[in-house]
Amino acid sequence: MNKDSNSTKVFITCALPYANGPNHLGHMRSTYIPADIYARYNRMKGKDVLFVCATDEHGTPIAVQAEKEGIQPIEVASRNYELIKKDLESCDISFNNFSRTSDPLHYEISQNFFLKLYEKNCIYPKTIEQLYCPQCERFLPDRYVEGTCPQCNAEGARGDHCETCGRHLEPVQLIEPSCLLCNSQPEIRKSDQYYFRLSHFQEQLKEVMENNHELPSNVRNYALQWINEGLKDWILTRDMDWGIPVPLDDTEGKIIYVWGEAFLGYISSAVQWARRNNKKWKPYWDDQTVHFIGKDIIYHHSIFWQAFLLAYGCKLPYNIVAGEYLSLEGRKMSTSKNWVIWVADFVEKFEPDLLRYYLVANAPLTRDTDFSWDDFQRRVNDELADVVGNFMHRTFTFTHRFFNGKIPQPGPLNEYDQEVEKQIKETPERVGQHIENFDFREGLKEIVRLAKIGNKYFNDQEPWKTVKSDPKQAGTCLYLCNQLAKVISIIITPYLPNKAAQMREILQLNQIDVDDTGIVPILKWDESEVFMEVGTPIAKAKPLFKKIEDKTIAKEKDALYKNLEENESMEDLISIEDFAKINLKVGKIIGAEKVKGSDKLLKLMVDVKDKKLQIVAGLATKYSPEEITNQKVIVLVNLKPAKLFGIKSEGMVLAAEDSLCLLTAPDADIGEGIR
Repeated sequence: MNKDSNSTKVFITCALPYANGPNHLGHMRSTYIPADIYARYNRMKGKDVLFVCATDEHGTPIAVQAEKEGIQPIEVASRNYELIKKDLESCDISFNNFSRTSDPLHYEISQNFFLKLYEKNCIYPKTIEQLYCPQCERFLPDRYVEGTCPQCNAEGARGDHCETCGRHLEPVQLIEPSCLLCNSQPEIRKSDQYYFRLSHFQEQLKEVMENNHELPSNVRNYALQWINEGLKDWILTRDMDWGIPVPLDDTEGKIIYVWGEAFLGYISSAVQWARRNNKKWKPYWDDQTVHFIGKDIIYHHSIFWQAFLLAYGCKLPYNIVAGEYLSLEGRKMSTSKNWVIWVADFVEKFEPDLLRYYLVANAPLTRDTDFSWDDFQRRVNDELADVVGNFMHRTFTFTHRFFNGKIPQPGPLNEYDQEVEKQIKETPERVGQHIENFDFREGLKEIVRLAKIGNKYFNDQEPWKTVKSDPKQAGTCLYLCNQLAKVISIIITPYLPNKAAQMREILQLNQIDVDDTGIVPILKWDESEVFMEVGTPIAKAKPLFKKIEDKTIAKEKDALYKNLEENESMEDLISIEDFAKINLKVGKIIGAEKVKGSDKLLKLMVDVKDKKLQIVAGLATKYSPEEITNQKVIVLVNLKPAKLFGIKSEGMVLAAEDSLCLLTAPDADIGEGIR
């Protein structure tokens, strides 16, 4: 068990879903389902659980979307808040409170937190260089800028983060940045901002990460990598309207950076719950706090958030549990390419418990995994239907057929019976240990293993035969099988709350009635230790898990791949307006050399009359530098510069894609346009 297993209160949070769109299956797998399992289990163990979340509603993506739609950012956030809330409810995520960072209470708490750190000299003013767009007439916050990453040379890096190498960036670090709204090149201007003294907490954070042995390795190792490189002070304000205003004099037009206030959504959601229920929230935080997050925000929670808490003087979280990525059919999920399964679409066709089962059973939370429709079908059919459901159905059916629907009197237990009884009694403890250690998959495997034991025992005992030849043996078999079914109906509850309730309905056990808060279950984990008495009536068997047919899966796969094909085909099409932007000219190759380290690339110098362009082209397998020099070629001259092998390329030499043959213009003049 974990070191705080005697805690009476547990504060559980989920990473705040960003309110720029609904949830997909990756969100559920990494964060919300594991957190809900942990919350439900702790409630069943008698813990006083406060489980909260909120939508994260500030930041530039929402502001950019609102500008594109011609509406206010709060309208975008409100629309998506409702979608996200519906997604989470449809998967039975049992929050005590789900709020919003646009709530006035959150503004109040965030501004007070900022002021407290400012008064403690953990936040200080600094004049810095920032990107300013003359065309838009404003400073550009990080997400309003894209460019080339200075660390790995990847294009499309954002002003705050490079998705390719994972580096945290500042907008002015980008190579050849452009304004996301007007595509013009911004200029550097002086700006007054406020910084958080992150570097001051370097050694404290290192000690925290090394000494908190509850932290999973993926969190600890990732955080220490950054800490060991040396932490730099962190800009905490932005020049924009959408966000929480900086609560200082002479700061009009400045807001607290979204990562400077979104964390506090955990606190503001808890305070909202406490005020509504006339309770205090802080004892929950001080007893045991667990954050459930996705892999992509380990850096923010392990470093920024914990540094904030150290600065303020708060107790640090007991654990930070980070779920790794979920891919789809072997490919990285992409919402832009519609290569994604949205929660709302899934629960329209399949029961949410099937999703909860598959996303937990598929792989450990600390390892990347893949959603495969075929594997989903296999696990539901082979494990839930054929193992768990089959065991339950046989047990209940034979109890009705041979023992009038009542728990039979067992005979003397032989060695085999005693071993089965031992597994029935010991499994809840093993499952509980796995959940408390955040090994949710291992806990679920123990439950399925117990059902497999039950199936084997049932087959070996052959009660359909012994009911006539040895009724006491048959009675013993059905007695133990019903006890095993009862145990599963309880310990599977955190994982599959709806299916567990159906199991208990057949067993005519108490359902998950709730107390006056509407959340805490009366059903307790320890009830799994108590065997049902002889003569206890049970209801007739009902199908618990239906097998998924091949045609159902084929339909889902066809729809998914059709989305991808349509998206890719549309990407290949351009409008007449796009074509009009293309500027093709005749150029003469006046110099050529091979690119060191590449068998395919040539570095060309091309004269297009009014200027000379350096172009990197993949022509080395077809042409030598000598062969290509002095050739007149067609050049795309207004292509956005890019870096290939670290060499700047300022255009494109046109060639036939299938043969790499140059498209030449031997009789045309240099610089002549092509139409």
